Amino acid sequence: MFFIVFAILDRSNLLGKDKKQLNALVALVVGLIFVAAIFPKMVVGNMVLFLSIAIVVMFVGLLLWGFVSGKSGEASSLLGTKTLKWMGALIIIAVICAVLWATNSGAWLEKIFDWLVYSDWSGRVWTNVLIIVLVVGAVAIVIGKKAKP
Repeated sequence: MFFIVFAILDRSNLLGKDKKQLNALVALVVGLIFVAAIFPKMVVGNMVLFLSIAIVVMFVGLLLWGFVSGKSGEASSLLGTKTLKWMGALIIIAVICAVLWATNSGAWLEKIFDWLVYSDWSGRVWTNVLIIVLVVGAVAIVIGKKAKP
């Protein structure tokens, strides 16, 4: 921890330029806090674990994006920008599903389905959504027929 804090203070010049002794003293105090207390070590350990998992997830997403977009992102001429956007959305959904599967989140799809269907509010919401879709569809049909001479 001493080296990380010292490097950050030295590169950022937070305590002033050419204040290596002050940077070392502050880094030593922070390092001693980490030696004496357990909770800060646990927090930093958990954050490092989260960071490493986040880096792997981003790497997988960017790797999939590289397969779709081709070299230097020039696939927009091949696929079209709209198709490329849909492929990006599918990649994001695939990465989210892969993370949920890899973390062994249990029956996450079943939990989502139960929340959407068997909640106290779900009957009213889905009835209103169905009515809105039907009204919008009917209006679209009527407008579409009027537009054709």
